[in-house]
Amino acid sequence: MTGEFKAQHNSEQNNDTIFQDAINALRRGDKPRAKELLTLLLKTDQNNPTYWIWLSASVDATKERIYCLQTALKLDPENSTAKRGLILLGALSPDETIQPFPMNRPRAWEEKLLLAHEKPKERGLRVALRNPVLRLGGLTAIGVGMCAIIYFGVILPRFGAIERAPTNTPGPSPTFTATPTIFGATAIPTEVFSGPTPLSSFLNATYTPTPLYVNTPRSAAAVDQFRIAQKAYEDGDWDIFIENMLLLKPIEPDAADIPFLIGEAYRFKGEIGLALESYNEAIDMDPNFAAPYLGLARVRLMADPDAKVGPLFAQAIDLDPNFGEAYLDRARWLIRRGDFADSFADLELAEKLLPGSPEVYLAYATAYLGDGDKENALEYARKAYSADILNMSTYKMLGDLYLDQEDYVNAVEALRLYTTYQTEDATGFGKLGQAYFFLGEYQNTVNAINSGELINRNGMKNYLIYRGLANVELGNFKDAEGDLNAAVEEEPESFEARLGYAKALYGVGKFGSAFLQAESMRSIADTDEEKALELYWRARIQEQRNDIRDAIKSWQDLLKLDEEVMTPEMRNEARKQLTTLVPPTITLTPSRTPKGGASTSTPTPATGTPKPGASPTVSGTSKTPSATSTP
Repeated sequence: MTGEFKAQHNSEQNNDTIFQDAINALRRGDKPRAKELLTLLLKTDQNNPTYWIWLSASVDATKERIYCLQTALKLDPENSTAKRGLILLGALSPDETIQPFPMNRPRAWEEKLLLAHEKPKERGLRVALRNPVLRLGGLTAIGVGMCAIIYFGVILPRFGAIERAPTNTPGPSPTFTATPTIFGATAIPTEVFSGPTPLSSFLNATYTPTPLYVNTPRSAAAVDQFRIAQKAYEDGDWDIFIENMLLLKPIEPDAADIPFLIGEAYRFKGEIGLALESYNEAIDMDPNFAAPYLGLARVRLMADPDAKVGPLFAQAIDLDPNFGEAYLDRARWLIRRGDFADSFADLELAEKLLPGSPEVYLAYATAYLGDGDKENALEYARKAYSADILNMSTYKMLGDLYLDQEDYVNAVEALRLYTTYQTEDATGFGKLGQAYFFLGEYQNTVNAINSGELINRNGMKNYLIYRGLANVELGNFKDAEGDLNAAVEEEPESFEARLGYAKALYGVGKFGSAFLQAESMRSIADTDEEKALELYWRARIQEQRNDIRDAIKSWQDLLKLDEEVMTPEMRNEARKQLTTLVPPTITLTPSRTPKGGASTSTPTPATGTPKPGASPTVSGTSKTPSATSTP
């Protein structure tokens, strides 16, 4: 057995052992342990429907169970166990072709209630075992069998070892019954899950290590040591991995992959200098080894995003034309440089060499987004999500694309999960706050942007407007004032920022400053809807400033606009305020009758003087105009 085959065989046996442990944990009711083990298995094989089905039994939330079963059914569309589970949970329509869960287990409580003459007559092996003669014969047979096992299994192999082919014994297939342990005794309809949120309760890590580029057969002396290192690599325990790989160096002094893999671990740790040293050591040992050239390109870009690494990518690809990761990383590098056409050429090759790779799909989405093709960008982002639900970069990309499409519900779902695990990305919280704002969830908007500001205040300038506008809607005008002032300074031509700032200033009683914002809004209002908002708030502000003439004119100008460009509440308020601000001041008095003519009347002021800009009416009495209006 070669070292490579042995390592693979050991890995499979290890997975079988973990799987059996998970099943045993479920049987004894230890769901947390079962969930932990099954999640570990899914990190190594996300496309195993059996793992997903058993994971559904280890989670408590109904949505999580549905998600697991839906994933299993997607991987295996004919999986009857997954279908039955979804039907039982109300997430799939009943299907007569699908048999229900077996319910043929004996119920002990029924048997205990039977009288002696009602109990079924026992027969078969149980009755036979009660016979003393048969018992003695059975014990004799067992003794003979044990002797045979000892002879053929222990003594004979000492005289000649028999070569046996390795076998892989998979764990048992799950056979579900309708018990509370699995799904609950009764089927309770529930809403069908849509989105990744239920995974948040059992994702222990969001980083999926890149598979080993090389799988060099190890010497017999190195196999066990390498297996320990490989397990540490899969767990992301880079210090243990490096420690064990260093122990392999004296055993295999000519293996160039050992310093390369050590360099990879240092790269993951962010120790650029040690990574460079290890990659160069690998190249010195074998100049025709492609992988360390890609490693050098990666760490140089980590140190300097503008590093000229094109020759290193080319060298890696020349030495190994089938090196899919080299094409992928060069495509990413070209995307950052804005060379989208060249990046697509590399991505096509990467997709052929790395079929189904979520990283390739995500790079496609980034390239299409940079090239302005948002439809294809969203398509590939969804492919990336389907291929790897653990990749957090995919959720950020989906959040960006859903925001652009004004699909704020899905944007919130993607960004909420992203920020749950990427807790140091301030812009992620800013975008989440933006999505919440457009859904009208104003307190969530404030909370999200507060979280982002704690991480990086300078990175939140583009999102302060949403917190300010949300605080205006919540009535927190004092809190809104500073954010909206900053937003106006950042974008002086933003009508939305000026309007929000005017509202905040109005709310804190700074009517003079609010009027200055209204004046600025007049020059930048482009649409009739914006003009209506400018006139509405100008009228309210001017009333508070006791500039009644301008308030009346603003209300009148508002009513001259089409009804469709304002809310009914705005129009009704304009009419109400005009009735209050422009009282009837004209009455009719008889005039002299001209000779030979009919009597006429001449309008005469009743009391007081009409206010400037008022429209005279013909009846009524004089009123004192009101200078205030409730905001």
